[in-house]
Amino acid sequence: MVLASLGFAFFRLFELVTLIPIMGMLAYFVHGYASQNQLTPNYILVLFIVSVLATAWALATLLRRDSTRRSAMFVAAIDLAFFGALIAGVYELRGIDHANCTSVSGGLSTSGGVSSSGNTITLSPFSINYSPFSISANKTCALLKASFALGIINIILFFFTACLAALMHRREKDVVVKETTYRRRSHDSR
Repeated sequence: MVLASLGFAFFRLFELVTLIPIMGMLAYFVHGYASQNQLTPNYILVLFIVSVLATAWALATLLRRDSTRRSAMFVAAIDLAFFGALIAGVYELRGIDHANCTSVSGGLSTSGGVSSSGNTITLSPFSINYSPFSISANKTCALLKASFALGIINIILFFFTACLAALMHRREKDVVVKETTYRRRSHDSR
């Protein structure tokens, strides 16, 4: 039970470390849509709301570990509810999983032939072409993809903490105490 309690605290802390960036990245989008007086799309809003609630739950159960141990089955049930809610949030954001958010161009390439122009270094019988790297990233795509990946990590973590909370549950056996009283009678002769 001690090992389950330590594992629970470790995984709960790791949940907080991965939930806070999700909350921050998706808050960027919620603020952007709200400042333009537009409705935030469901695929952003669902995971944002779940991550805010899950962060509050993870922080509360980490800080109140004694009451978490006393009500471990309740904590396991709520963790399983967040497990399902995170699955729903990641499912709503599923369109981002195959998106290519960055592109890199340039670098080293080899080709046959001899040339001495620009960034080409001539070596016989190959030439090595060098051009500086050019990296372009789509910020919106990258933030949504990072939120998607961290959401998947949190699905796994909430399942583990639900299992560990169920292991922390104290199974108290009913103790039957048989009470025996002895009376000592004495006969006095008067």
